[in-house]
Amino acid sequence: MFGIIDCNNFYASCERLFVPKLAKEPVVVLSNNDGCVIARSEEAKALGIKMGAVAHEIEDTIQKYSVKVFSSNYALYGDISNRVMEVIKSLAPAIEVYSIDEAFVDLSDMPYHDLEGFVHSIRQTILQYVGIPVSIGVARTKTLAKIANRFVKKHLREKGVCVLDNPVDIQIALQATKVEDIWGVGYQYSKILTELSIFNALQFSLLNPNWVKKKMTIQGLRTLRELNEFPCLTLELQPEPKKAILNSRSFGKSQKDKVIISEAVSTFAARCAEKLRKQKSSANLLNVFLYTNRFRNEPQYNISRTIEIENATNDTGDLIGAALRVLDIIYKPGFNYKKCGVMVSGIVPEDFVQTNLFFEIDLEVGKKNREIMRRMDEYNKKVGRDTIRMAAMGFGREWKLRQEYKSPRYTTVLGEILTINND
Repeated sequence: MFGIIDCNNFYASCERLFVPKLAKEPVVVLSNNDGCVIARSEEAKALGIKMGAVAHEIEDTIQKYSVKVFSSNYALYGDISNRVMEVIKSLAPAIEVYSIDEAFVDLSDMPYHDLEGFVHSIRQTILQYVGIPVSIGVARTKTLAKIANRFVKKHLREKGVCVLDNPVDIQIALQATKVEDIWGVGYQYSKILTELSIFNALQFSLLNPNWVKKKMTIQGLRTLRELNEFPCLTLELQPEPKKAILNSRSFGKSQKDKVIISEAVSTFAARCAEKLRKQKSSANLLNVFLYTNRFRNEPQYNISRTIEIENATNDTGDLIGAALRVLDIIYKPGFNYKKCGVMVSGIVPEDFVQTNLFFEIDLEVGKKNREIMRRMDEYNKKVGRDTIRMAAMGFGREWKLRQEYKSPRYTTVLGEILTINND
């Protein structure tokens, strides 16, 4: 049996965690630069606020119903997510962290007669230890577990748990699931299916396997078999290393100053280096891109350039140096730039880096630099990101996102820890 544990309205729940008076109030969280809605509490959903709604277009609703608005606070969400996952790991024998707010668990060794009781205890423990409400779906396959989880959120929210362990309950849940909401069925396939009058998961589950394989490839066939309780997917206990890592942002306001843009590019290169080290990899290709605002009636200039690094690396200094060399090539003065980013690829395990025959390497310096990176990561994780940073990243952050409604980073920055007034 598989279970999927999904945090309810995760970003909104994280914000409520430190402001208890918002427990029953409408809450929304906005995307980068406070552009559009990316998370809503149930109360906000009830007001008709849609996912992806443009912030300024719902201003009247926000004012009329006193909706509490937050800018996205990814440092907070990431830390709360880690806490939730640690609780799950302490309770379940095997876990696959699927996303920031979802995890699959293997429940095969749990006593079947008390499976639902055990799942309820997981839910209660997460709420007690972390304060985040979750919904849990359980079934014999991962795809059916996702169906069960969706059924919980639509029809059993108060209960919070759905175990699909008999044909009647499975049929009810499948019939209640639109074909476009089946995990593994994308927009194009759902469009084909609806044109053939296949509107829900139950209808899809009854299709001829040969037809599904022909029209939807082996992936579609796996989904079909999973809906019929034949497991095709296992837990991915160790996530696959990423083949490319991208870090980019739109600026809070358009930028012309190359110095400011250089600081942004350096910061994004540093983030790529951190992620490479986290997955114990190195990269030998680096891409930098620079865009103007295509929605503005002004001169446009969009460019991207990739270079090869002599020896694959995950050293922050090396990647920043390479990124700034690319920026020198692609930057043109006089344009209002709205977005830039850095992507690394050509990723290999850090222990299997093949050196360039014609590029001399000082092994002792390399060893010292790796130790510096390790200590920097360790210290920044303990005290706060960028406490130690490369000078090229700057300190003013004039390019940073517009975040007018950002909450404190209560759990990761000592200076922003929650204080209680005793008066």
